[in-house]
Amino acid sequence: MAIVDLVMPKMGESIMEATILKWHKQPGDAVKMDETVLEIATDKVDTEVPSIAEGVVEEILYNVNDVIPVGTVIARVKTAAGENNPPETRSGTPAQTSVATAQKSSESEVAETGPAHVMVNDYSVQNNNNGPSSRFYSPLVLNIAASEGVSLNELEKIAGTGNEGRVTKKDILQYVSDKKQGRVTSQESAGSGLKKSASASEVMIPPASVKRDVPTQSESSSLSTYTGNVEIIEMDRMRKLIADHMVRSKQTSPHVTSFTEADVTNMVMWREKVKKDFEKREGAKITFTPLIIEAIVKCIKKFPLMNSSVDGDRMIIKKDINIGMATALPSGNLIVPIIRNADQLNLVGLTKQVNNLADAARNNKLRPDDTQGGTFTFTNVGTFGSLMGTPIINQPQVAILASGAIKKRPVVIETPHGDSIAIRHMMYLSLRYDHRIIDGSLGATFLTSVANALENFNSQRDF
Repeated sequence: MAIVDLVMPKMGESIMEATILKWHKQPGDAVKMDETVLEIATDKVDTEVPSIAEGVVEEILYNVNDVIPVGTVIARVKTAAGENNPPETRSGTPAQTSVATAQKSSESEVAETGPAHVMVNDYSVQNNNNGPSSRFYSPLVLNIAASEGVSLNELEKIAGTGNEGRVTKKDILQYVSDKKQGRVTSQESAGSGLKKSASASEVMIPPASVKRDVPTQSESSSLSTYTGNVEIIEMDRMRKLIADHMVRSKQTSPHVTSFTEADVTNMVMWREKVKKDFEKREGAKITFTPLIIEAIVKCIKKFPLMNSSVDGDRMIIKKDINIGMATALPSGNLIVPIIRNADQLNLVGLTKQVNNLADAARNNKLRPDDTQGGTFTFTNVGTFGSLMGTPIINQPQVAILASGAIKKRPVVIETPHGDSIAIRHMMYLSLRYDHRIIDGSLGATFLTSVANALENFNSQRDF
């Protein structure tokens, strides 16, 4: 018999950990190649992990709700291969293999050399097997701690809710929130903080058992007393992630909002005229979403700074235009699938992408890559009857555009022969942007450009 290690797969470039949602197999169960072994979740999407070998599940190393770094062995499968063959480890991609190798390398180095000085995302952490600094911190947690000025000494005092008392993203964000509200006191310790370094590499520090002497947030909440007639509902996993993401965005970007309105009568009349023929010829229903995204893409080409991100003191202009499309799920939660290279798609291509991604999101069929790499987000709050909205920027992007409901209103029409009042289809647009790099002049000019593109819609065009 040979043992094959099943590792936590890497689900995207920026995703360094995933949560186990459900085990489909238990020790002793037979499993076929590519058969689903477990379900996992990241802060972007849920997905299934298939077996990389045929055999019998020998061992399961983690429990449901454990948060596991990518590249970590999570289960072992006993195969019928020859006993002389060495155990295999297959992660599915070279990137995952390198993560697992880096983990093993860091573990061996710490074991052999004792105290070590390792680099994690541009910040240095003093690691000592005999001290509390051997506690595991994911790169995401360290990044948040560094950006929020949380020292390593403070990190050591945070009661973690993750596996073996590990500090999760939720824990560090809660600590930062409490600290800003004065509920905790910052304690800097010389030589133990997060010190800025010019080097940039990532090394996983192996986890260590940590005794939790302080109640976690959930434990503290259970001790709270609620008066009156109330119903207490625990947030589901996705709602917790959305909450964390929204809070972090508000803490990161100074939000500014510009508003305008657009006369979209030509667009409405054109869609009404062609929608039956469009569906018959293309096999897809055309909505207003791809029409608005088409206008957004054209304007991004004129104002490329809207398609960027901020990295410290640098502005990163994205050459690819990947439009995020905010989509409501039946549960009431929100997800943002990505239309990649939207500038290279015609209206038919945009329509099919919009419909396919929306259907996949509602049926929980999105792939991990479907939510990665967005550069600008559009949300249609008018779908639910809202006239306008002020959405929160989807980090690390710098802008998000919202369209409201299209309503008929009497409007003054200016012509060379005089003014008149007519019934027109009007729609409010709002743009929320990051004031660190986008000033009001650019934000308002871009928004006006989108409105003009919609108002000047060619009602004689083909599709």
